[in-house]
Amino acid sequence: MASEHVVIDLDERDHEQAERSRNVEGKVANRRELLRRFLAAFVCGVVLGGVGVSTLRDSRAQRERSAVVTLVALPGSGYSGGSNDRGSVRLNGQLTLINTGPAPITIRAVHAERPGVQVSGMGQARLIRPGGTGQILVDLQLDCSIAFQPEPLSVRFSVETDDKRVREVRHPVALVGSAWQQDALGMCEPHP
Repeated sequence: MASEHVVIDLDERDHEQAERSRNVEGKVANRRELLRRFLAAFVCGVVLGGVGVSTLRDSRAQRERSAVVTLVALPGSGYSGGSNDRGSVRLNGQLTLINTGPAPITIRAVHAERPGVQVSGMGQARLIRPGGTGQILVDLQLDCSIAFQPEPLSVRFSVETDDKRVREVRHPVALVGSAWQQDALGMCEPHP
């Protein structure tokens, strides 16, 4: 009888397991690489987002600072000219402005009106730096009998801010005891 030899390849299962093991290791390595890339993209996104938010916040803060207008207005001296017409006086004077805001401003126009008082800017624009002072020439029309009331005069300013926008701002100006009152009363006719 001839003997048949049966060859059993014991290594075949090990090849399949090794192949499966390599596939699993490859998948794990691919997932790890994918996870690393995802984390790197996430970190980059967080960093770029933080920089973007910071830049946006700084830009917004700068715009807000540029839009702020705070000023002080005081009747100034240095009057020139003047006329008296039956109890009313017309003078050319100065209005002193102090920019107490954080950015430069340009005063484009000045106007105020109430019974007995009219103040108009004389058309020149004036740039005033933060913390700076400037004078605006104004035309004053004052009724001697009612112009100098205890309540301040609300003066309207047309102001161009650092962001190139024109805004309207109001500021009270005390007339009683001012150089304007002294000069006007010196020209007023005595009233009974």
